[in-house]
Amino acid sequence: MNPHHHALFIGGRWVAPASDGRITVLGASTEAVLGSVPDGSEKDMDAAVAAARAAFDDPDGWAAWEPARRADALYCLAEALERRVEDITRVVSAQNGMTIGLAQQVEGALPAILLRYYADLIRNDPGEAVREGMLGAPVHVRREPLGVVAAIVPWNAPQLLSATKYAPGLAAGCTFVLKPSPETVLDSVLFAEAVEEAGLPPGVVNVVPAGREVGAYLVSHPHIDKVAFTGSTAAGRQIAATCGTLLRPVTLELGGKSAAVILDDVDLGTAIGEPFVQATLLANGQACFASTRILAPRSRYDEVVDAVSSLVGDLTVGDPLDPTTQIGPMASARQRERVEGYIEKGRAEGARLVVGGSRPDAEKGYYVTPTVFADVDNAQTIAREEIFGPVLSVIPYTDEDDAVRIANDSEYGLGGTVWTNDDERGMRVARRMHTGTVGLNHYTVDPAAPFGGVKSSGLGREFGPEALLNYQQVKSIYT
Repeated sequence: MNPHHHALFIGGRWVAPASDGRITVLGASTEAVLGSVPDGSEKDMDAAVAAARAAFDDPDGWAAWEPARRADALYCLAEALERRVEDITRVVSAQNGMTIGLAQQVEGALPAILLRYYADLIRNDPGEAVREGMLGAPVHVRREPLGVVAAIVPWNAPQLLSATKYAPGLAAGCTFVLKPSPETVLDSVLFAEAVEEAGLPPGVVNVVPAGREVGAYLVSHPHIDKVAFTGSTAAGRQIAATCGTLLRPVTLELGGKSAAVILDDVDLGTAIGEPFVQATLLANGQACFASTRILAPRSRYDEVVDAVSSLVGDLTVGDPLDPTTQIGPMASARQRERVEGYIEKGRAEGARLVVGGSRPDAEKGYYVTPTVFADVDNAQTIAREEIFGPVLSVIPYTDEDDAVRIANDSEYGLGGTVWTNDDERGMRVARRMHTGTVGLNHYTVDPAAPFGGVKSSGLGREFGPEALLNYQQVKSIYT
């Protein structure tokens, strides 16, 4: 693919941008230029929103199509994406440091899976039900598409997190303006090419890479009907404030500081393995749901610290495009500086550094060695704030009630895990955790199950049938 692009995908066509600004992407492992795209402006966003608005308002257009026809179109988009899987996974991995094996699963496979899942959900759905009214006459209850959606996605899993929005939204009949993060814009070109190949009507999906200020302009645009955002809690609060003022529907998938509760009955030799790495350090620790607070029973605290430290210390750090690599670089120099700042705070506040805490011997790349702190108090900064990097904090607890208390003592509530030999006991603890999702002896997001958080981790749910409701409004017709 050509690494340098000079047009934006708006209204079903590749059009010249309104300004000459550029977004240049550096490789996370090489720090070399990977490519560039136009830096979208407010005028570009106006054009994209106008195209999406026209596509939605067309009386014979996307929103008016029979569900089965939209479902067929989503299958076509899934196939077009699958023809680009190799390019998509390699460019995502090069941009943000995600290991190639993970990129193949998350960025390559899941978007098509989600498209087909929502296509199948709507294919035979009439979108309307008749209820017996309490006053003697039937009531028709319709679910209709909300309208034009502003989808704003981050850099850590750009293709999957785009799909969590457009797959249910397109199925519902909405149209989209997608704004990818400046750190991962090259894959968005491949996505736009797939949309073009799939033959979706002009304006149904528009892609405009841009920075934060233009993103804020999109959120407040008068012709946007709904905002779907994944990113930091701080940015989410600003978006929520704007949407609250405008009375505009919004879904927010935000930060996390999840707990891995290791119960005292666990077989550490079995539990602390690859599933544990996936639950705590997925995407080099750049995953919002990662269980980075490791809660260990005091009766086995030293055992847990040794097991976790041994596992983390043996992980292979290297080139994310090498299939043997387990931990790649941070996505950017700024992100590496953020993670290193938290490591220094951990040291300064008295936590004991057991493994990592430095840069590996690499001439280039935004690497941080995976890090484990022991003797961490849940009040310390590294246990309170989202680091978004490969840093684990092992926190002691006295009994099951204390473990649940510590797990719930957080501003966030997105993910979490329980590790035990007793599934019934694990389910009991999981039910007491104040969080949107919990994994038992592993953590895997399932497309059929709702995903999202409580407290400062966001509003609304993605995945599952529930996500369709994010893009629909309900109308009652009294007869």
